[in-house]
This record gives sequence, structure tokens and C-alpha cells, in this order.
Amino acid sequence: MAEVLDVALRCAAVLTAFLTLPLLVGQAEHKVMAHMQSRTGPMYAGGFHGWAQLVADGVKFVQKEDVIPARADRVIFALAPAVALVPYLVVMVAIPLGPGLVGQDLDVGLFFVLAVMGVGVLGTLMGAIASANKYSLLGGLRVAVQLMSYELPFVLAAASVAMAAGTLSLVGIVGAWQWWWLLWQAPALVVFLVAGLAELARPPFDMPLADAELVMGPLTEYGGMRFAMFLLAEYAGIVVLAGLTSVLFLGGWHGPFEDQLGWLWTLAKVGLVSFLVIWARVAYPRLREDQLQSLAWKVLVPVALAQLVLTTVVAVVLA
Repeated sequence: MAEVLDVALRCAAVLTAFLTLPLLVGQAEHKVMAHMQSRTGPMYAGGFHGWAQLVADGVKFVQKEDVIPARADRVIFALAPAVALVPYLVVMVAIPLGPGLVGQDLDVGLFFVLAVMGVGVLGTLMGAIASANKYSLLGGLRVAVQLMSYELPFVLAAASVAMAAGTLSLVGIVGAWQWWWLLWQAPALVVFLVAGLAELARPPFDMPLADAELVMGPLTEYGGMRFAMFLLAEYAGIVVLAGLTSVLFLGGWHGPFEDQLGWLWTLAKVGLVSFLVIWARVAYPRLREDQLQSLAWKVLVPVALAQLVLTTVVAVVLA
């Protein structure tokens, strides 16, 4: 009975975090972009500092009509938003928040989260193909190409940290982390974060959603709550990417008074990385398709491979 209760409490905690953190990131994006771009609109809803902007967006999505194109594959079209969203909920189960604060400590936790994160992209592909729209199909093809290009440096950068720690357990990686890893794992950190942004199709890597060319790419035919689920999946992806970056490269719960406030340090690092993701959207223009591919194959992959060589040398020297 105690084990069942423990599992139920862990699942409830993960679900609460899943329903809260992405919404906070969405609210932060409204406010950060409003300040950085002098956009006054998001500052009015609800009064003080536009605190109800996210509520207003939710009401707007609920009121919109749910339309399915006549030639669309109705079953796949309806399932796609859930397929895009649910994998990030599953991934959160394995990301540790603090000492002992993890949904499930898996021996192959890193392999698990990287594999499941790739499933989320399938939701966007399903929506693109099922929409029976040429703009959606072109956007879906760009999603597939982008995933194939950036999955390799993304995994190689994560593998570098696993090699340094000598384990695939996320809890074990945080336990083995040392402050000086910030220096010699810095290239892997940059590769991991940039490749993660590209996999989420976040600006400046949002070629699949290029509104000036493809309307909204794979999401062109979606509206109402189904479109909102895709947006929630994007913000959940940001939280997962920030959480993994914190755990793999920034020491997770390590910090002053980590025994008592370790979870707070993890959340602070997640918030910092999330802010960087939002800042990148505001600061950099969208890359062209050729620039996007060149960055992956000519820059990120060689840097990730060089980082693996460095990690191997350091591991052998310290062994």
C-alpha cells in the first residue's frame, strides 16, 4: 500500500509541475517579449502588469470553433496534438528536481528522455500529413529534415556528459557533477542548447513554421484547443530542455544549502535557461534553410565530436 501511495504522490507531483511550469514559461514569454520589443498590448489584460494575459489567451482558444478540413484524416488530425504533448509529460517523470525529488530514477534515464523527446516531433509530422494542406506538408518535411540534422549533435553533446559522469542515470550525473565541468563541458552545453532549440523549432530555427512562407506550416489547419495543445507542447518542450540542460551541464540541485534548497536551485537554473530561450527568439532573425543545415553539419557536429574526444582524454587521465 505504501508503495502504491508513493507512486501516486510522485505522479501527482509530476502532473502538477507539467500543468504549471509550461504556463509560467508562456506567461514569461509574453512579458519578456513585451519589455524587449516595447509591446504594450500584453501589459493590460487584468490590470497590474497584464497578469491575466494567459487567461485571456485561454478563453480565446476555448471560444474558437473546432474545424477539421474536409479532406483531412480525421483520426490522425485529432490525435496529433496529444502525440506532440504527452511525451514531454513522460519525460518529466525522469528529470530530478532535487535529492530524492524525482518521479522515477532510471538507470538509463538519459537514454530514456532523449528517445521519448524524439516522439514528440512525430505529433507535428502527423498533423502536417493529416491536414491535407500543401503548406502543412512542406512544413512537416522541414520538421523531419530539421530533426534528422540536429538529433545527432543533440545526442552527442548529452553523451559527452554521460561519459564524464560514467552513468546514464540523470540522478547519477548530477551526483557526479563538479563545478569545473562548466569550463571543459561548455562547448557541449552550447551544442546541446542550440540543437535543442532547433528540435523544438523555436526561433531562430522556426523554418517549419515560417509564417511569411508557409502560413503556420504543420499547424496551418489547427485552431481552438487543438492549436492551444501544440502551443502547450512547445512550452513544455522548453521546460524539458531547460531541465535537462540544468541537470546535465549546470549541476542540477548543486548550490549553497543544496541539501535543504536543492529543488530551488534547479528551478532557478530552469528559469534562467528558459529566459535564454525566450531572449533568443527576440534577438535573432530566422535562419534560411541552407544556413540552418550548415550550422548543424559544419559547426555543431564537429564541435560535438571534438568534445567527445576531449571528454575521453580527460576521463582516461583522471582514471
